[in-house]
Amino acid sequence: MSFSGLATPQGRRNTILASVAVAALGVAGVLGGNAVTPTHPAYAAAVSTADLPQNAPSFAPLIERVKASVVSVKVKIAAEDGDAEGVSGGQGQMDNLPPEIQKFFKQFGGMPNGGGAPEGKHPMMMGEGSGFFVSGDGYIVTNNHVVQKAKTVSVTTQDGKTLDAKVVGTDPKTDLALIKVNEAGDYPFVAFSKETPRIGDWVVAIGNPYGLGGTVTAGIISAEGRDIGDGPYDRFLQIDAPINRGNSGGPTFNMKGEVVGVNTAIYSPSGGSVGIGFAIPSTTADSVIGALEHGGIVPRGYLGVNIQPVTEDMAESMGMKTAKGAIVAEAMSGTPAADAGLKAGDVITKLNGQVVDDASDLTRRIGSFKPSDKVELTYIRDGAEKTAQITLANQKNETVAKADGSQAKEQGALGIQIAPAKDGDKGVAIVGVDPNGTAAEQGLAAGDIILDVAGKSVSSPADVRAGIASAKSQGKKAVMMRIQTADGARFVAVPFPKA
Repeated sequence: MSFSGLATPQGRRNTILASVAVAALGVAGVLGGNAVTPTHPAYAAAVSTADLPQNAPSFAPLIERVKASVVSVKVKIAAEDGDAEGVSGGQGQMDNLPPEIQKFFKQFGGMPNGGGAPEGKHPMMMGEGSGFFVSGDGYIVTNNHVVQKAKTVSVTTQDGKTLDAKVVGTDPKTDLALIKVNEAGDYPFVAFSKETPRIGDWVVAIGNPYGLGGTVTAGIISAEGRDIGDGPYDRFLQIDAPINRGNSGGPTFNMKGEVVGVNTAIYSPSGGSVGIGFAIPSTTADSVIGALEHGGIVPRGYLGVNIQPVTEDMAESMGMKTAKGAIVAEAMSGTPAADAGLKAGDVITKLNGQVVDDASDLTRRIGSFKPSDKVELTYIRDGAEKTAQITLANQKNETVAKADGSQAKEQGALGIQIAPAKDGDKGVAIVGVDPNGTAAEQGLAAGDIILDVAGKSVSSPADVRAGIASAKSQGKKAVMMRIQTADGARFVAVPFPKA
């Protein structure tokens, strides 16, 4: 035993070492066979462990059963594509997350291959992630951001064998991908769980953190239904089993050896695990992977609306009792929603008779249908409940209005400067925003277009002022505006400044 760091006189050191020997060998063994054994209860017998817990969980049997199904996924990507999410590296720094989830770090970072590229050739970048077999003939599940834009893909099994693979299909909206090894064989595989895990259930994650390979960590389900802004169709499981860069695409198992989630993101101020990880639920992964296997794409129903959640301020402005449902910011022309008569300002409250909690809830549920499926929407318009029968379609591109900042500025209320929009465009352009005003607090920015104010379309700064004045005269705490941004139309309830 080492006592490094302790400064003690030699005599005291000998006493300490003797005490250590007593603890290690027993009193009789140190003092000799003729020594008198102390009769104090503390020395009478070894400490009893009978009252200590005997049923602490061991994950060893589970790991033995499933570890062979987990693989390390390695990719090569051209350097010019290195800013994509798919670029990865065990110790790199090339993650490129969407702005709305800057705080959520994917489990990878891009990393150059360490040497300059030959003259005239594009340098390549290497990346490593995780995956797992879901069939005996070599299909493997991983994350989309692991293999996105990959030039080559290979996998390394638990016994060290490296196999070339190809990408079968990807689904960026759920960050899932399906790949398949080229070499025929009978591979060990695992299945997705059909049961929803409970908060507090034990789980085990296996993956390739920092390129180490075959690493096992354990924890519990911390929460469910987490929306981290990573995609319109995700409700993540939150787990506290440590996962790090390189765990992306790896499985999270329940105690039955079934996959309950696909590890995809962490929340971390430092980039390392702080016990907040996110996994795509098996119910989502199972259906997406099935679709990718039978066509390489995931067909989803398309409604054709730009929607957002109903906030408390919006509900108050519209006279609603609760902030529930999804408000239509825009019904795109030529889409099922527009053809059914939906328009901006409608609040969708039910889908096929079931309550819609918010915009994310509606998006996920519509996405679970296929093109040509029929659905019934219940919505509120001008205080009255209406229904519409809609046949879903395939997704189409959206158009965005543009602002013309060259027009003369006119100082508006709520801390915004407004001007007529560009010729031919609808609405009124925001050309300046007071960073200390209430509009800035709600995310309004220069370049946005005001389409409606207090439920009425606007085409001039005078219309905007009139709408604001009307809301004030009705005793509203905020004025509802429909704003066109680069990401589409949305409603914003801008509070009036407090006197």
